[in-house]
Amino acid sequence: MSQKIALVTGGNKGIGFAIVRALCKELQNGIVYLTSRNEERGKDAVEELKKEGLNPHFHQLDIDSSESIDRLRDFLKSTHGGLDILVNNAAIAFKQKDTTSFDVQAKVSIATNYTATLNVCHALFPLIRSHGRVCHVASMSGPHVYKKLSPKLQEAFKHAKTEDDVNKLMADFVASAEKGTLSEEGWVQNAYGTSKAGVITITRIQAAAMSADTSRQDILINCCCPGYVDTDMTSHKGTKTPDEGAITPVYCALLPENSATPNGKHLSNKSVVETW
Repeated sequence: MSQKIALVTGGNKGIGFAIVRALCKELQNGIVYLTSRNEERGKDAVEELKKEGLNPHFHQLDIDSSESIDRLRDFLKSTHGGLDILVNNAAIAFKQKDTTSFDVQAKVSIATNYTATLNVCHALFPLIRSHGRVCHVASMSGPHVYKKLSPKLQEAFKHAKTEDDVNKLMADFVASAEKGTLSEEGWVQNAYGTSKAGVITITRIQAAAMSADTSRQDILINCCCPGYVDTDMTSHKGTKTPDEGAITPVYCALLPENSATPNGKHLSNKSVVETW
C-alpha cells in the first residue's frame, strides 16, 4: 500500500490537535502533518504527541496568508508529489462578550473561516490523489443560521451552483453588516454561523466538481460538525472532549476506498445531516 499523506490545518490545539493524534494512530504507513500559524506552538504540539509515541510532522501554515499557503503547496508537491487527506480545521470565533463591532466580526469571520479555507482548497485540491479524502470542520451553527434566514436567502443558499454563487452570498453578508442592514436584508447577526453555512454550501459544490474530474477517481469531500467541544473556542464550556470531537472529522478523513457516499454532505456523529 502506498504511503498516505495527511494534513490538518489549525492542529496545534483543541479539535485539530486531537484529529492529528487520531490520524497518527489510525493511518498505517502514513505521514500526518500538523500545521499551525504559530511555528513555536506547532512544534511544541508535535513534541507533545511524540511523547505519546506518535510521529506527526510539522509545517507552518497561516491560512490567512497566500504566501504561507503557497509555501505549503510547493513543499507537499516537491516532497510527496501529492496529498491524500486534507482536514480544514483552522477557524476563529468571536466570544459573545467581545466588544469588536459586528461589521468587523463579520468581515474577519468570513475572511478566515470561509475565504481562507477556500484559498487552501484552491492551492491543495490539485494535489489530491485518487481515493483522497477532504473534510472541512463546519458546525451545526450553520443550519441554525440557515433556518433563521429570509426565504429569499434560504433559496439562494439552497440553489447555489457555483463557487461564485457562494462567494457572493458571503460578500453580501459582510456588506450588509457594514451597512447595518442585516435584518432588513434577511440575515442573522451570527458571523460564525454564517461563515459555516458558507462552508457547508461550498462543500456540496466542490464535491460535484471533483466528481466530474475524470482524471482522478474516488475523491470524497465532506464537512462535519464535531459537536460542542471543550476547547478555547467554547471557553471550555463544551460537553465533549477534543478526542470525542475528532471522531467525526477523522471518520470523514478515513472513509474506505470506493465508498461513493457520503460525498458533499454535512455530518454530525458520523451521520449525514440534511441541511439545504
